[in-house]
Amino acid sequence: MNMKDNDNGGLLRALGPLTATAIVAGTVIGSGVFKKPQSIAANVPGFDLIAVVWILGGVLALLGALTLAEVTVLFPRAGGNYVFLREGYGRLAGFLWGWVEFWIIRTASIAALATIFIESLHDILRQTQGATGTEEVLSFWQRQILTAGVLVALAGVNIRGVRWGGGLQLFITTIKVASLLAIMVLPFVLWSQIDRSKGLPFLGANTIGLLTSPMGEGPLLAVTALYPKLPSFSWGGLGTAFLGVLWAYHGWMNIAPVAGEVNNPQRNIPLAFLAGVGIVIFLYLGANLAYALVIPQHEMARLTNTTVVADFALRLLGPTGTVLAAGAVMCSVFGALNGNLLVGPRVLYAMGEDGLAPTALGAIHPRYRTPAVAIAVLAAWSITLLLVVALTTRDKTTFDSLTDFALFGAVIFETLAVSTIFVFRRRLPDAPRPYRCLGYPLVPLLYLVLPAYILTNTFFQQTTEAVAGLGFIALGAGVYFAMGLQRTGAKRHDA
Repeated sequence: MNMKDNDNGGLLRALGPLTATAIVAGTVIGSGVFKKPQSIAANVPGFDLIAVVWILGGVLALLGALTLAEVTVLFPRAGGNYVFLREGYGRLAGFLWGWVEFWIIRTASIAALATIFIESLHDILRQTQGATGTEEVLSFWQRQILTAGVLVALAGVNIRGVRWGGGLQLFITTIKVASLLAIMVLPFVLWSQIDRSKGLPFLGANTIGLLTSPMGEGPLLAVTALYPKLPSFSWGGLGTAFLGVLWAYHGWMNIAPVAGEVNNPQRNIPLAFLAGVGIVIFLYLGANLAYALVIPQHEMARLTNTTVVADFALRLLGPTGTVLAAGAVMCSVFGALNGNLLVGPRVLYAMGEDGLAPTALGAIHPRYRTPAVAIAVLAAWSITLLLVVALTTRDKTTFDSLTDFALFGAVIFETLAVSTIFVFRRRLPDAPRPYRCLGYPLVPLLYLVLPAYILTNTFFQQTTEAVAGLGFIALGAGVYFAMGLQRTGAKRHDA
């Protein structure tokens, strides 16, 4: 293990296996499992197909984790995909990842998570103050100021030290895992306490969805027969649903950018990848089954201005459930925000060290040993992007606009990063590989199939976001050549 990043005031290898796993699981579990089931229910008919979409999303993340773990062990240092693309496809590819990741992917993800955080806080305040209808407790600008304050506070924690940010991530991830486990078991706990012919508390008879179905009909399929007002099947709708699932699973590769701060990376990085993704798949499938047991799909598809979990808890526990659900979402999103502010700045740091970004971004705080300037810059642009989108969005929610915009660029470059395994197997055949991708080359090849479909579908279903994303990538290429970055020698390439 090369410890150079620990010398001369560099980054510290202070993240152990539990914290590394918490970074994977904690940055994935954010808003998607609480919010995106609504858009998925609106685009595909029947719980059987909904389950297939969630399973395929999990399989995709698992295939990617199996593959990228090998690449990360080859280059266990700060930067993640930026390093892999630079080493595999050249400096332009690395620069474009950093360009899109900073301006769109990471910061739009943070901004989207922040909107859900404040939306959940608003749900709690509305419930505790007895607000009705569309009445607002917090004004637009009050919500934006609170959001900015949360991001500033989390940036301060992560500037203070990687142990602080990592410790906070482990603590919050533990709470959010417990929350999802509670969601999974709640319908079954209440099952034994109710008269099913009358429905669950705060529900009328025959409004529970799967719980009111005769068990002989098959509880996972009966909802389609009980509620025929479901969306018709279309490939475009399926692609849109997959985009929602990809957002929910997005972040599974987030241990890679902080690989330079993971101790014993050859062992702990593959462990974190596989354990983190496995935990997420289990929790996501269980939570979506719980939702389907309680909320009929046609009603889930029409939910607006709230999360699916809030409606789920309201139906089961009444107004108290709404407060509890909103608190769970806030905690989950808070953890994802912290994880992104822990991980994202490491890309800027690596680019600053290589001369592909302002050199100040590659500076390490002399006392805290963190990329303090990079953290502050990432937080500042996230706040700016949040305000811009909130003020200009018209026909879509701020959340959906941000996630669709972020995912298009993410799918392109994350797929390219996974594909670098083929380059390194050919170029570095004798390099030490303590972990080798299971099922190579089939596993990485299978990973490439679904993203190709998603990208094609995005051009037809989210044309504006796709065209804007490609235009921004082209703009990045223009900046790269205009500034002569192709002639700037990298400062370091050591592992």
